[in-house]
Amino acid sequence: MSRPHHSSRSGTRWAVRIIPLFIVGILAVATYAVVGRLCISYLYKKKGQDGVVTAFLVLYFLFFLLMAAAYLRTFFTVQLNPGVVPLAPEDQTEREAAEKVRKRHKRNRDVEERAYVPPDPNPDSPGLEAFYSKDVFICEVDGRPKWCSECQQWKPDRSHHSSDLGRCVRKMDHFCPWVGGMVSETSFNFFTQFCFYCGLFCAVGLAVGAYSFQQHHKDGDPTDGWALATIVLACVFGTFAFGMALTSFRFILSNTTNVDMLKRSSTLTVAVRIPHSTPPSDKYPVIVYPLRGPPRRPGSEGQQLHNNHGPISARDQLAERKFAILRTKPRENPWNLGAKENWKSVMGDNFLEWMLPIRHSPCCNHENMESDYKFGPLIAKLRKRYGVPELEAPSRGGHGIELQERGSRRASD
Repeated sequence: MSRPHHSSRSGTRWAVRIIPLFIVGILAVATYAVVGRLCISYLYKKKGQDGVVTAFLVLYFLFFLLMAAAYLRTFFTVQLNPGVVPLAPEDQTEREAAEKVRKRHKRNRDVEERAYVPPDPNPDSPGLEAFYSKDVFICEVDGRPKWCSECQQWKPDRSHHSSDLGRCVRKMDHFCPWVGGMVSETSFNFFTQFCFYCGLFCAVGLAVGAYSFQQHHKDGDPTDGWALATIVLACVFGTFAFGMALTSFRFILSNTTNVDMLKRSSTLTVAVRIPHSTPPSDKYPVIVYPLRGPPRRPGSEGQQLHNNHGPISARDQLAERKFAILRTKPRENPWNLGAKENWKSVMGDNFLEWMLPIRHSPCCNHENMESDYKFGPLIAKLRKRYGVPELEAPSRGGHGIELQERGSRRASD
């Protein structure tokens, strides 16, 4: 079982502990008001409306159970598997010790913050192979992956450093004390289901309260305080829940997150794999992995390759992979697969997964050898926009064919 990851802020930690108790209290009051006072005591015993009461109770407990299941799934997921990026095994012990010292200094109100740590300049930096073994990945303008100064390692695509958890989180959306922690790729589908069912649950409560209020008014009875309280609570929490659900649906259908929306006006730099024989171009720079010194620029293809220990061997050159460094335009989303595929990447492949908190989103699987997350048609548009050639064959097979062809040419020379 995963180790729980808690917020580094004491105020947030206390909120996470208190809010679930507050939710339980609200649900207890709502159940007493809707079921006990309005449905049983008033509509069933006093008014004798058996059919109306049955319909209300069935809907109430149906959405109550679905909401509770989605909430518990979300809560335990954000506690045990919030989607944090693992620390590199080589430095994990040292980094965790340094992180404890930093947190202790912050608790003691030490004004000295940890200095910025620049990207690792080592061409064989641990973790780089996880990027250039793919065909497409997000990078900096020099072609290297994005670097996290806090975690002191390379950041996978769509990951961002959380100041609450003190770690990078994959497809981070927001830290939500209502569900106990960080909502990310591992929990966003459960969170969406919870908000949706919470909205429907509140709608049932509103319907019971409004119907009971109308019956009191029709009979000329005094206003029932429980009916009025139910209406107010259902409106407040229902508006919030439905708003969060609609926002979540919007993010799912566009394959974005809260963090993406905050940065939607900025551009992204993408490293796109190209055939090794691609001639130089003045439209884009290139980089060759494994790194052997500074990234290559147009016009440098004919230069002899060296590393820190002398000329590169023929075997190492055969293992190279070349990438074009391309830049998107503002508001272009390279992960937009279309509404249908976007929905499936988060909510699952079938109706049962859409409705019930059964399993994690398909996008949590990062075993695809082409990219960390599936890219949409924008990559093909970027290739066409910059005149970047396509790979000569499918990803894995193409690489092998390319190596064989280069090896044959080298032998003939």
